[in-house]
This record gives sequence, C-alpha cells and structure tokens, in this order.
Amino acid sequence: MTSDAHPLVDRARRLATDLLAPAAERVDQEGLPAGHIRAVRESGLLGLNAPVEYGGSAAPSAVGRETAEILAGACCSTWFVITQHYTPVKLLVDAPPPVRERLLRPLATGELLAGIAYAHVRAFPRVPVRAVPERGGWRFEGTVPWYTGWGLNDVMLLAGVTDDAEVVFAFAEAREQPGLRPSPPLRLAALSATRTVSLELDGLWLSGDAVALRAPQERFALVDRPRNTNASPAVFGVARAALALLDEAPGAEAAGTARSLRARLEEVREQAYALWDHPVPHERVEERLVLKTRAYDLMRDATTAAVVAGGGRSLDLAGRAQRLAREGMFLLVQGQTAEVRRFHLGHLGG
Repeated sequence: MTSDAHPLVDRARRLATDLLAPAAERVDQEGLPAGHIRAVRESGLLGLNAPVEYGGSAAPSAVGRETAEILAGACCSTWFVITQHYTPVKLLVDAPPPVRERLLRPLATGELLAGIAYAHVRAFPRVPVRAVPERGGWRFEGTVPWYTGWGLNDVMLLAGVTDDAEVVFAFAEAREQPGLRPSPPLRLAALSATRTVSLELDGLWLSGDAVALRAPQERFALVDRPRNTNASPAVFGVARAALALLDEAPGAEAAGTARSLRARLEEVREQAYALWDHPVPHERVEERLVLKTRAYDLMRDATTAAVVAGGGRSLDLAGRAQRLAREGMFLLVQGQTAEVRRFHLGHLGG
C-alpha cells in the first residue's frame, strides 16, 4: 500500500476538506476550538505512530509525512498542536513499564493528547530548566519558553538538565499545579490560535515513575539533530496550499508561475524525503540542510506568489493568502537550532 492510499491519509484529507480548511481563517483569528481537537481524536490520527498492540496504527513514516502535509496545508494551527503528540508517543514505546503502561494506550487511542516542553534543551550549555533529584523523584526549576496547546492537551513531556549534563524526560499533567504556572497566551504574528504559553517551574516535583528517559545531553543532541536538519513536511504542505490558491487566480502568468514552482517543489520534496528515510539519520547533514533551505525558498516564493496574485484582497485578515504567508514565516523558525539558523542565514547571504 502506498502512503497515498493509506486509510489515515484518507481520513486526514476528509478532515482537512470538511472541517479544517473551511474554518482556517476564523481559527487563525479566534483560536483553535476544542471541536477541532475532538475531531482529530476521533479520526485515529493520534495513534499514527503508536504500536498496534497499544491501539495505534504503526503507520510508515511516509504516511506520517503525508498526513502532516495535508493538515498543515489546511490549518497550520491544528497541525502544530497535533504534531506535538507524536514525540511523546514514540518515546513511550521504549520507556520503563510504569509510565509506558499508564500512558501509551490512552495516547495511542486519542483518549489523551500530549504536548511537549523540551525544546529548551537545545539551548545547552545554557540550561533554562534544571532537573534535581529529590525524594525518589525529580524537581524541575526554571522557565519553559514555549509550550503549545495549553488548555487543549492533557499531559506534557517535560525535560530538564541535571548538573551532570543528563537530560531527564518526565510526564506531567498539563494543568496549573504547585510548582507549575502558565503565562497568559502569547500573542504571535502567526499561530496565536495554538494557545502557546510559557511555563514557570518553581519546584514542580514528579515521581520516578513519571520518568520516560534519562540520557546524556550529547546522546540526546545526536538523536535530536535529524529532527531539525530535515525539511519539514509542513513546509511542503503550506507551499502546496499556496500553489493551489495560485491555481485559482486568473491569467496565464499565475498558471505558469504555479506550474514552475510546483515542479521545483516536488523535486526538492522527493530528495528531502529520500534523506528522511536514510538508514543513518545523523549522516549527510549538510545535504539535508541544503534541501531544507531550498524548501524554505520555494515555500516563500509560493506564498508570495499567492499574495501577489490576490492583490489588495490578500491584506484582508479573512484572506487565505496572507494567512499562508504568515504561517510560512512561522515555519522558518519552528524548531530552529543555532546550526540551522547559521546555515539558513549563510544561504540567504549568498
């Protein structure tokens, strides 16, 4: 079965067509409604990468990429909340039995939705969140700068770094509690709908049974690196949505531009996904970064073309072109590391 024919891809398409795309401009301005999350829970998409024996689908990575493109192109806010869920699920597969048996099945079936609070670990040797052993568990201190889905997700995967440069990943309930206080929702140029906050951790204590992984920072960085050096499926999804909008514009120039950009985008997409499937994920890093920046360029060109073709209508906040352009701007820095930023700036500087 090809990824295009997989049942989860079909469900993602129907969800995108029937619910997400028609409401995307309203969601962008008013916030992500609980009904969108409920529809995703019921679709089975939250179990996409979970083992079958825990109620998931164990779908191939190509299916994950295809569904991400579809959801991001329809409503990037919905995609961004949902995509947080998959890393906790993947981590739980090899986690110790107490936390795995407590959480993996409800996450795989959509009973629970997970968020992530660990991107700050990439700032090492700066340590925004410290993990300190205490009373058979761990105390977390510091600030999580970005946490997406507050009030929508049920649990969070939180990480802190010890004095010995070990990263501790543990699960906590995604609610205000002693030692955990959220900020008001952050006002962002794009994806404000995702209910993103910062979290102040002032002695949040989690039991040892909540710990999913402990790993030296160097080992975490090696495993984490491919997540940021690979081109994101969401970039291709937003670019494809912009080109579909350009297809609707009158005139031969718009049609010709759409054909040219689509051909170049598909070429980069094919090459980037081949590297996604490379057996050694931390190899060929520079090639991955080249394709990532080329994908950024094409997304920017596609969203710009959609804005230009729409003329003054593109400035209306109810217009799709300006939303896609702002979502594209968000994707330029989503999950960004110092390595990716240096390479991208060097590329832009010629």
